[in-house]
Amino acid sequence: MASNAGPEVFRHASSLFAALAWIVAIGGEIYGIILLRQNKFDQGHLPLIIGLLVGIAIFAIAGNLLWKAANRHDPARASDRASFFFQNQLGAIITLIAFLPLVFLILTDKNMDPQTKKVAGGLGAALAVLATVMGISFKPPSVEQYTQDMNACAAQIKSGQPTTACSPDVAAQAQAIATDSAAVTAATQDPSHPTGQDVVYWIAPENGAAKSSEPHVFHLCAGVSPLKDKTVNSGSVTEAYAQNAIRITKQIDMEQKQCGFTAKTSTN
Repeated sequence: MASNAGPEVFRHASSLFAALAWIVAIGGEIYGIILLRQNKFDQGHLPLIIGLLVGIAIFAIAGNLLWKAANRHDPARASDRASFFFQNQLGAIITLIAFLPLVFLILTDKNMDPQTKKVAGGLGAALAVLATVMGISFKPPSVEQYTQDMNACAAQIKSGQPTTACSPDVAAQAQAIATDSAAVTAATQDPSHPTGQDVVYWIAPENGAAKSSEPHVFHLCAGVSPLKDKTVNSGSVTEAYAQNAIRITKQIDMEQKQCGFTAKTSTN
C-alpha cells in the first residue's frame, strides 16, 4: 500500500513556509511604516520604498501559492461555510493586511516627496491588487469534491478503465484506495453480500475534528477488538482516507472471524 507520509509532510511544510513568508511580508510592511513615521521619504529615497513594496509582494505571493498547495492536500469542508471561506481565502486576507495600511499611509502622507508618493503609491496599489488576486481561490478545493474525485478515480482504476478522472493530486492515493477497497470487498463477503462491501470502520477524529491528527488503521466491522470502547466512524475506504485512516488492518483473518465473514483472503 502506498504511504501517505509524503503528502502529509508536503502539506505541513507548505503551511509552515506559507506562514513564514506572510510573516516576512508583514514584517516588511511594519518596517516601511516605521520609516514613514521617521520621515525617511520626505526627501526621496524612492528605490528604498520600491524595494520594500516589491519584497512584500514577493513574499505575500509566495505564501499564497504555498497555502493553496497545502489546501489541495488538506481541503476544508464546503458544508462549514465560515471555515471553508476563511481557509481558502486566507491568502487574500493576509495580503490585504500586508499592503493596505502601508499604501494608505503613503497616499495620505503630506510630507512625502511628491514624486516618491506618486510612484510608490501607484506601484503599491498595483502590487496589492496583483498579490491579492494571487491569494484568491476562485475554485477552492473541498473535502466533498476531493472525495467525489477520489471515488471516481479509484473506480476507474479498479475497473481497468482509462483513468480520465485521476488528476495528479489524487492519482497516487486513489491507487492505494483502489487496492485497499479490493482487499476489503474480498474480506467482507458473506451470504448476504456475496460480492463483499466497501464499508470500513475506524477511530473517529479527536474532538469532532474533520480529520485525525495522526494516521489510523481501518477495520472490517465495528465489533473488532481494536475498536472496543472507542468512538467509531464508518464509511467507504475513500471516506476513511479523508479522515486520515489510511492503513488497512493487518489482522484480516482475525477480524473476519470476529465480524462473522466467511470468505478467505490473503494479506500482505
